[in-house]
Amino acid sequence: MTQQFKRTTVTTALPYANGPVHIGHLAGVYVPADIYVRYLRLKGQEVLFIGGSDEHGVPITLKAKKEGLSPQDIVDRYHHIIKKSFEDFGITFDIYSRTTSAIHHKTASAFFDKLNRQDKFIEKTTEQYYDLEAGQFLADRYITGTCPHCGNENAYGDQCESCGNSLSPNELIQPRSAISGSKPVMQATKHWYLPLDQYEDFLKKWILEEHKEWKSNVYGQCKSWLDMGLQ
Repeated sequence: MTQQFKRTTVTTALPYANGPVHIGHLAGVYVPADIYVRYLRLKGQEVLFIGGSDEHGVPITLKAKKEGLSPQDIVDRYHHIIKKSFEDFGITFDIYSRTTSAIHHKTASAFFDKLNRQDKFIEKTTEQYYDLEAGQFLADRYITGTCPHCGNENAYGDQCESCGNSLSPNELIQPRSAISGSKPVMQATKHWYLPLDQYEDFLKKWILEEHKEWKSNVYGQCKSWLDMGLQ
């Protein structure tokens, strides 16, 4: 029996505010979500459709460096372009916000502070690639190199777009900084980790037993992570 809810919140993946949206964004994410929202509204159900621009991330800072602008200049430009595109295409968001908004910062900080007070995080010092010329650590797309799986010389530190394999920066062969092009060095850095293995039983039940209606590729990807064991 399908579970009935008093109200429904529908949200979508947030587009990076480093360029305009294209037909792939619309067809893959926003049109299907909009169809579902319109269907619920026609049935007289209470539904809230929420979206927004992702204004934090490596693609934005790389775009800013390339154009000689500040990251804020980039996100201000593309947030308004993206928002207008959705309006022009008739995507019926009730709220279309941005991750630089005060409410987003306040809410995200509240989540982190609550978990931190409850000692849910594990604090670790690890080594990460560092660009001596740029004076900063190199996460995911700040670093490129040769893919160990297919030999693509322009693989990113999080994924090879040639063969599709997920990567970590230390797997890259002949890594180089995407900022300066120099060879990075390893330096110590401190991070906070949420130990997902502590929630593995709950996640297995919630995903594998209670959400078999998910798309097969999404369900299969989650199942593969769970089968390998969470960390």
